[in-house]
Amino acid sequence: MAQLEALLFDVDGTLADTERDGHRPAFNMAFEAAGLDWNWDEALYGELLAVTGGKERIKFYLEKFNTDFEKPADFDEFVKGLHASKTEFYKQLMAEGKIPLRPGVERLINEARSKNVRMAVVTTTTPANVTALLTNTLGADSESWFEVIAAGDIVPAKKPAPDIYFWAMEKMNVKPEECIAFEDSDNGIKSSAAANVKTIITINEYTKDDDFSKADLVLDQMGEPEEGFEVLAGEHHGHDYLDLELVKKVHAGA
Repeated sequence: MAQLEALLFDVDGTLADTERDGHRPAFNMAFEAAGLDWNWDEALYGELLAVTGGKERIKFYLEKFNTDFEKPADFDEFVKGLHASKTEFYKQLMAEGKIPLRPGVERLINEARSKNVRMAVVTTTTPANVTALLTNTLGADSESWFEVIAAGDIVPAKKPAPDIYFWAMEKMNVKPEECIAFEDSDNGIKSSAAANVKTIITINEYTKDDDFSKADLVLDQMGEPEEGFEVLAGEHHGHDYLDLELVKKVHAGA
């Protein structure tokens, strides 16, 4: 069995409840600023999460839910502008401390860092969103803790395609069997599984009913020593919260 070399972290929904507390409100703020009467409530946003990528999500919304909207001639630029505005509102929410990390995330990242375990971010969100989250939760230099930031449009095919994982692993010069991924959604597990990377899932309200049959461990959260996780599927080896020792056991299939 290959030794664990790298932890590959998804961002939205995995590190923080960014979809609920950040992206959805930021989209609505951008729509209002643009003079649009669109409003994505939680139920609608749950359906829009079937598509990864913010620009793609706007297009999906207009194709499936707001078909009466008359698209401008420069539609792609219109969508880009809306998304750029949304990113600025998202960064504003981050700076205001509105989007905390999920339980156990900071502890696990700090443990991995202290033990010189390599880390990367593997996400479909924009690089600016990654920077905003990391710097406003873990500190100004925290982006440098991650060897690779694989984000946004760096590959044409976003999750559930495995391309972003392959790109990150190529940059790190590691093999799939030397990595473990942390995801929260159906698109995430499809992406990591297709890249042949073992995966630990921490569900959230939007993804609790997704199919995680390909995951190696499914939890409600990473947990803390004083507030353990709930195991939804897989072997937790007697642990109450996700630490590096448990991660290594899951990776080894022990």
